[in-house]
Amino acid sequence: MLFFSKKKPTLAELIPENFTDIHSHLLPGIDDGSKTFEQTLLMMMSLKYIGFSAFITTPHIIQHVWNNTTEIINNTQDRTLLDLRNSKFTSPFRAAAEYFMDDNFNKLVETRDLLTIKDNYVLVEMSYMNAPIQLYTILFDLQVAGYIPVLAHPERYLFYHNNLSEYHKLKKAGCKFQLNLLAVTGYYGNQVASVAEKLLMGGLYDFVGSDVHHEKHIDSFNEKVKIKDLTPLKEVIKNNEFFAFE
Repeated sequence: MLFFSKKKPTLAELIPENFTDIHSHLLPGIDDGSKTFEQTLLMMMSLKYIGFSAFITTPHIIQHVWNNTTEIINNTQDRTLLDLRNSKFTSPFRAAAEYFMDDNFNKLVETRDLLTIKDNYVLVEMSYMNAPIQLYTILFDLQVAGYIPVLAHPERYLFYHNNLSEYHKLKKAGCKFQLNLLAVTGYYGNQVASVAEKLLMGGLYDFVGSDVHHEKHIDSFNEKVKIKDLTPLKEVIKNNEFFAFE
């Protein structure tokens, strides 16, 4: 008797046609993402072919590294929108930001000077080396100011991998979790893929994002998904419908 195992799909095959991405680095020349408008246009066309229909791009704001401001991002967004229209690319596109939780971020929270991915949802990240000493104070102050923190790629913070209870602590502190889609292909390594699977199975993710910086990231959407149970992944991908806009 022959037994046939179900073939694993590629990540691209799991992206619905109406997918809204909430995490990418597509504004040209503003951080470690796209360098030119031509590169931006090429990447957006490639993502649209996969199924992406709307783009909320999120350039880094990291003090002393990427000193972007609301004004810089908005001005770059406006120029990019004009270039996209001139290139006949009509998919919805706008900019927010990915905020590194540091002293500069605290000042921005105090002044309410934050670019949100929707309403009061703010995309935040932290160092891959260690969490901020005042992490929970930052998260508390952010919510007191009326914002909802969406933690980018929690599966990539290696210092939490051996203590999964920390993820539950973050959720109880009011954090939403955003999965980097490429994590489930093993792009960031098998350990990250394994943690992503555990968080998916535990129902801890709220949304997903591509975190696309360059063409290699887009090419990796053609890699097969490594996780066993696709149901929770499909459900979290569907959650991104919340961010749809025109």
